Amino acid sequence: MEGSADTEEPPLLPLALSSFHISEEFGFLLPSPLTELPAPYSPWMDIAHELPQLITSHQLRSRVHQMPQLSPQQLRGREELHLAHLVLSFITMGYVWQEGEEGTVQVKARNLAVPFWEVSQALGLPPILSHADFVLANWRRKDPNGPLEMENLDTIITLPGGESLRGFILVTLLVEKAAVPGIKAIPQALGATLRGDEESLHRALEELAGAIEAMREALRRMHDYVDPEVFYSVIRIFLSG
Repeated sequence: MEGSADTEEPPLLPLALSSFHISEEFGFLLPSPLTELPAPYSPWMDIAHELPQLITSHQLRSRVHQMPQLSPQQLRGREELHLAHLVLSFITMGYVWQEGEEGTVQVKARNLAVPFWEVSQALGLPPILSHADFVLANWRRKDPNGPLEMENLDTIITLPGGESLRGFILVTLLVEKAAVPGIKAIPQALGATLRGDEESLHRALEELAGAIEAMREALRRMHDYVDPEVFYSVIRIFLSG
């Protein structure tokens, strides 16, 4: 028994990326996010599409109070749930921070808070605007057949901040895109380590190093698209939790 144990292959870790909702093509990005919810949820979508104007005119809270309380029970699949979470998280941040840092609310309207909590529970996400909403699920191609590049990208939902907010979201998205080869290299490196395959391990680590450098290059574009003053005085407030 001892002799046969010495020749056994070490167990491989179950590291299929799909098991963790990670795409081979898009990494942590949600592949081809939906941009519209079914018709019963048009009250959410109508408000979400007007968020910058409603917030700057101080009318968002009033619109939310008039919104019907909808149940997420008719949402089908993770794609619709992700879009609902994106929409409700953006509305929530606008609702809380509409009057700036000195005029926040302590209690959210029930017709916003309850469905947001229910959608969050269904996805296993916190009921707050997170990176999963702000970037990973908040993108679309202008030309559906075009490349995943800045010129062909736009956000689905936005907040005050104009082009600087758009740039902040989409440059971060490009950093996520640049990470994909590195994400794919990690299970390859672990598998090579378990097999004692130094050549494959070296290739995987080179892929990972290349991805990290590509992420750095993508992040440097932030200076081209984001005005620091707009980020600090406008965008930052809505990312304050």
